[in-house]
Amino acid sequence: MSLNSNQKAFVEATKTVFGYTVGVLSRADIQKVVDETGVKYPFWLVTKAEFRGGRGEYVLPSTDITKVVPTLVPTVSEELTVNVAQVVSLRQPKLIDDTDSSIPEKYKDYVKFGFFNDLNHIIKSKMFYPVFITGLSGNGKTLMVEQVCAEQKRECIRVNISIETDESDLLGGPTLVDGNVVTRDGPVITAMKRGAVLLIDEVDRGSNKLMCLQGILEGKPYYNKKSGELVHPASGFNVIATANTKGRGSEEGRYLSQILDDAFLERFPITVEQEYPDTKTERKILTPLIEDKDFVENLVKWADVVRQSFDQGATDEIISTRRLVHIAKAYSIFGDRMKAIELCVNRFDTETKEAFLDLYSKVDVKVNEAEVSDEFLAMKEKSMGEVPF
Repeated sequence: MSLNSNQKAFVEATKTVFGYTVGVLSRADIQKVVDETGVKYPFWLVTKAEFRGGRGEYVLPSTDITKVVPTLVPTVSEELTVNVAQVVSLRQPKLIDDTDSSIPEKYKDYVKFGFFNDLNHIIKSKMFYPVFITGLSGNGKTLMVEQVCAEQKRECIRVNISIETDESDLLGGPTLVDGNVVTRDGPVITAMKRGAVLLIDEVDRGSNKLMCLQGILEGKPYYNKKSGELVHPASGFNVIATANTKGRGSEEGRYLSQILDDAFLERFPITVEQEYPDTKTERKILTPLIEDKDFVENLVKWADVVRQSFDQGATDEIISTRRLVHIAKAYSIFGDRMKAIELCVNRFDTETKEAFLDLYSKVDVKVNEAEVSDEFLAMKEKSMGEVPF
């Protein structure tokens, strides 16, 4: 093959670094050449299948190889017309391979609560034991799974589901790479081969096309009918699904969830009902984000009253833990309590937003702590008709 200037420059740079012509490079070798010589990173080398050697190895082409093109010489009696096709070279996106890690980043300020310890035992056991986690939005379902994997140093491959998600999105299928049709593994097959935890996020947004996972949810090998490959799940492979409902749709219309097939739901041995953290835990979550301890205390009290009103049916909206974190970050930017809260509750309708702001103003009055505490306790004990919703 003929090499362009960038490709030739990288090949020559390897000779400068190693002192001889290198046939096969590792990722570390490639990075060394880039760092020491300043040449451009050779994405063409690590992304194209024609240069792939063994696991994590890449075959370096030679600058001595030239492409021989036969020359056609027309005769005197005929006029030769040559049509040359224009070929446009497109850079392929960087693909995940065996050398890339998908272990989630560990958050130093993460607060463990709820099902964390139990899920930790499941994943640590490396048993195939699918788990279905359900709960209201913003209560830390997905983050919990990721942080368990981070603590265990386990790979976690997350796939978000929508009504448009189909078999090829999950399992993979034919695609075009460098002008060739190849079969590429989807996230499910990749997780099976690598013994990773497959996190199916928002599973209740999917359609009946999720039924392609039936055999996989039983822990059995999967026959890939498109590639002819029989994929055996590696040790440690597991499936964790998160959802806002239990797969029966959302009667109150809060979520655009679908009704999932009973046969699909039955593949999950256990269902975890994830609740919002209690006030003590939520206080620990917000403390690293806000230096103002008084503001942290007021936010926790405010959210607790709103959730009690939601449970009693006095309001259709709720303040989630995620929204409290949003408020904390807004406060760190603007330094204004009410501005931070207002910006973060503007997503609700006008009546609900004003009710939330009014309630917070009652919790965060500028009086001594005893008066604030007494008012808060009184609000909790009164009938829901007294709460401004």
